[in-house]
Amino acid sequence: MNNRRQFFAGAAATMAGLSVARSALAALPEPVIQTSVDTAPPLVPNTGRPYNPVVTLNGWSLPWRMNNGVKEFHLVAEPVVREMSPGFKVNMWGYNGQSPGPTIEVVEGDRVRIFVTNKLPEHTTIHWHGQRLPSGMDGVGGLNQPAIPVGKTFVYEFEARRPGTFMYHPHADEMVQMAMGMMGFWVTHPKGKYPHISEVDRDFCFLLNAFDVEPGSKTPKVNTMTDFNIWSWNSRIFPGIDTLNVRLNDRVRIRVGNLTMTNHPIHLHGHEFLVTGTDGGPTPPSTRWYEVTTDVAVGQMRQIELIADEEGDWAFHCHKSHHTMNAMGHDVPTMVGVDHRGLVNKIQRVVPDYMVMGERGMADMGEMQMPIPDNTAPMMTGTGQFGPIEMGGMFSVFKVRKDQKPGDYKDPGPYKFPQGTVAYEWTGATPAAPRAATPQGKADATAVKPSPSGKHH
Repeated sequence: MNNRRQFFAGAAATMAGLSVARSALAALPEPVIQTSVDTAPPLVPNTGRPYNPVVTLNGWSLPWRMNNGVKEFHLVAEPVVREMSPGFKVNMWGYNGQSPGPTIEVVEGDRVRIFVTNKLPEHTTIHWHGQRLPSGMDGVGGLNQPAIPVGKTFVYEFEARRPGTFMYHPHADEMVQMAMGMMGFWVTHPKGKYPHISEVDRDFCFLLNAFDVEPGSKTPKVNTMTDFNIWSWNSRIFPGIDTLNVRLNDRVRIRVGNLTMTNHPIHLHGHEFLVTGTDGGPTPPSTRWYEVTTDVAVGQMRQIELIADEEGDWAFHCHKSHHTMNAMGHDVPTMVGVDHRGLVNKIQRVVPDYMVMGERGMADMGEMQMPIPDNTAPMMTGTGQFGPIEMGGMFSVFKVRKDQKPGDYKDPGPYKFPQGTVAYEWTGATPAAPRAATPQGKADATAVKPSPSGKHH
């Protein structure tokens, strides 16, 4: 214990960037590793101050230990393999076995000590995005601290000063490390009743991230700046993203952080919500208004709240249409309206596997089982009780059920629609479409083809 006290006294705890002495390694918290892609149940605190824990979509919260009043965590930066959807796995970099890393949950006023062990092939750091803390703990390599060398463990220590929704990610070789999936969520809960923070029944969180993974490959292209083809929530894509399952009339909070290279208008069907928190913390009630879509810009966090008072299965997604599709070729020409008749057989003599695709739109892609390269997610996929859902990427379902038990996050299955509440085909007589009369003295607008002489025929 003397060695340990001497180490922390000499480490100048207001500064990150000093590697842990060999004699102190025995004092490190045991790192917890998780590889499951399932949504873990909320981690109810058994030490420290109580709080209402979050549920990380397709993720989990990192356990801690209390050490003389300090909440200690251990993050391990390392290469990982993430299953983004069934059968589609990607080589990433992350923390504690996953990308994104585990969510860190603390309480306002907690003293937090985070050990970070680097098992990457290059140096790294961690920036605590949005936190108020000493400058030497901010995690920008070269500016606030030396980078963490390969194989070393560094210590970050600070007080969680304000409640809110935050993120963490590297600030060393950031383009590569974030393109490979290095990021995580951080939630600081209020220490007591807070005038701008409501108590909720369910509290979800997830990160928006994006990758460029060539069909048939497994490793993201780290130099891509704009042309990403995999748009994900917590490094999962539909239909691999778990549903958000709530009880009718629950007050629900959803926290979203964006670490992609573009903005995302996040849209919820069937309900209105309030934006109750941003990067700067909870918003005063006088500044809020009801929305069904909120735009989350690059590097931002948004916290929305609603009363889940409409039963059903409600789509929840990014409203950029190409963000709800999986890997696609952006250079494919538009074939809508092209008549392939008489041409297909000729093409198949040269390309036997040629298929007619796109002349009537792309809906056929959601139905056909065309061959795709190994380790590739279908562009449009998912099946509901009425047929193909034809989605991918940043898409999930917000499920509201009156018989969902409090604290139960299991998927209740497809919604049982009450009789007479589903859109249906009209089978009666269809009247002829009325044609507007031509005003007297005015001719119909008729397309004419000019003759070579310039005279109309």
